[in-house]
Amino acid sequence: MKEVQATIRKFLPQATTFLKELISFPSISGEGEETIQGFIADKFSPFGRVEKIAIPDWLKKDPEYTFAAKELDYSRRYNVVLHYPSSSHNPSLIINSHSDVVDAPDWPEAFTARIKDSFVFGRGACDAKGHLATIYLTLLALRDLQVKLKGPVQMQSVIEEEVGGNGSLSLIRQGYRADAAIVLESTDLKIMAANRGAVWFAFEVEGRSVHMGKSYEGVNAIEKACAFMKAMRAYEKRLIAESRNVPLFENYTQPVQVNFGTITGAGWPSMVCGKVVLEGGVGFLPNKTISQVKKEVAEVAKNCGDEWIATHHRLSFDKLHNDAYAIDPGHPIVKTMEKAILLAGRKPEVSGFIVSCDARLFHRVGGMPTVVFGAGSISDAHSSTEKIDLEQICLAAEILFHTICFWCQAAPNKFSPES
Repeated sequence: MKEVQATIRKFLPQATTFLKELISFPSISGEGEETIQGFIADKFSPFGRVEKIAIPDWLKKDPEYTFAAKELDYSRRYNVVLHYPSSSHNPSLIINSHSDVVDAPDWPEAFTARIKDSFVFGRGACDAKGHLATIYLTLLALRDLQVKLKGPVQMQSVIEEEVGGNGSLSLIRQGYRADAAIVLESTDLKIMAANRGAVWFAFEVEGRSVHMGKSYEGVNAIEKACAFMKAMRAYEKRLIAESRNVPLFENYTQPVQVNFGTITGAGWPSMVCGKVVLEGGVGFLPNKTISQVKKEVAEVAKNCGDEWIATHHRLSFDKLHNDAYAIDPGHPIVKTMEKAILLAGRKPEVSGFIVSCDARLFHRVGGMPTVVFGAGSISDAHSSTEKIDLEQICLAAEILFHTICFWCQAAPNKFSPES
């Protein structure tokens, strides 16, 4: 509708300022979110009831909790939830995004927003502060056009998505549910009805350290780690073969992968290395569960053809552990978003998301039909040129506006589903 488009365009300068302010907060995941969450709560407060919700200590005992490299302190950090006014309890909707970002040690200007053409550059621009700006722009339009909803909408700004989803997990365990959820990440405005999973592993192998002059009497842990890596590459080929033609992921060249991220060794150039710790990750599709992938990696380590590795290694999965999920692309939330995208003048596309995010928690833990959607390209995330297109933010806000009106049954007026 032209009136919706014009209203969103009218408020784009405010949303742009909001995004630039968000980028200015160095809200590093796991430690720096307190101030930005307070700022977001204040900005959301004119639109409805806002809650600042503490993360309880018992969450660390939850099997879905993700531990970081250092102990996470929740004494000052919290989630923010805005409850937009409604006249009933259903049909309800959650729109979720996160305020935390990854660090940017090699990007001195990361937390100073820069605008070039229609793009905003800065850490978090597309992952995911641009999506919080989309929410803000949507709220401005809903209020200005005096939209009255039957069903309630929760606008959630959570912490620790980059750690592994502890903020969203906390809200779900604390009873924040809805009839459907939309998790905002950069999807180039495509509807993602499925999500790739990811699990990080740590492979530790002991060797036998001796002086290089007696190297034939030692066992080199570096060489043993290389043997495990070779076996994991063979596993990757099998994983790729078993993941071909999984619904919603058919068009990706390689939606699953094995990655080696860090390696550390104990030793000295003139000594045979006595210990190596290799850390990496496995990306997988909804045709496998996280427990299956863990079992398969354990089998690779045990049966890689090296008796020393079989008896001298330790394998752990103590960090990120995100399961995959998928919903029926014919589900009403998908169809509702398709209708909203058509109304915004675009052709809807439904696919699977090959980046892991909080969506799997809403579906697998919360039992909610969940999609991922948002402006921008995920290829820009975590990069030193991270950016988001303001034109796409406008489109995303328009699509969310119509989705909310359709799903939550706007009171009979020109924005209601029947109009």
